[in-house]
Amino acid sequence: MTQANQTQSTQTPPNQYVDIRAGGYYVAGTRIGLDLVIEDFRRGRSPEAIFDAYPVIGSLAKVYGAITFFLDHPTEIDAYLDSQRRLFEDFRIANPLPQDMAASFERGRAEVAVGRG
Repeated sequence: MTQANQTQSTQTPPNQYVDIRAGGYYVAGTRIGLDLVIEDFRRGRSPEAIFDAYPVIGSLAKVYGAITFFLDHPTEIDAYLDSQRRLFEDFRIANPLPQDMAASFERGRAEVAVGRG
């Protein structure tokens, strides 16, 4: 059983605002991962700003519903988010960026930081 499937076995109940499919949590009826919404929310972004960033979600009520789902099931969702971070880190280690591409990303990141400062 994979880590994602282990999370699924302790799955939270169905909800009209969150779909659980293929081992992941998504805003219902979309391909927007719950992790995107939750990470933005944890960084202090308002539900309105999250909806503005991801209008494909369909309604502000769905954003609030997804956040409420997380707040009602923090242990399960945090376990899922941790497993996703580990999977991403494992992938990143197994598939490092070519040096020239990494340098290009760093230059872009520096330019953005200068633009904000």
